Amino acid sequence: MARRAKNRCEYCGLSQIGQAATFHVDHVLPQSAGGETLMENLALACIHCSLRKGARVQARDPQTGRSVRLFHPREDSWNQHFRWMAFRLKGITAIGRATIDALSVNSSEHLIIRGFEKKLRRHPPTGHL
Repeated sequence: MARRAKNRCEYCGLSQIGQAATFHVDHVLPQSAGGETLMENLALACIHCSLRKGARVQARDPQTGRSVRLFHPREDSWNQHFRWMAFRLKGITAIGRATIDALSVNSSEHLIIRGFEKKLRRHPPTGHL
């Protein structure tokens, strides 16, 4: 799974390399909502994103106020929903904006880590996640 995710959180793009804690295996569709433990339903997630996502599958788009589904790493193209703006991740669709907001992927901690990652030439991630 880590190889498929290129050792990165499949939500925020944070590199697992150099992190003190091992990333979580996230059920994209939570088990509480009928999600199974199959590779098609699992995603590598940093601890921050995993804990913020929890069992959620939807969140509010901060631009429209509408409830939309969260980004699904197995079904959605990362590049269709997100863009890097230096150290900040920008949502370019309702799904992207809702996911960024719900998971707080531009937290001060994320920005600091991305600054260090830049110095180590690990940010921004190359290609798609």
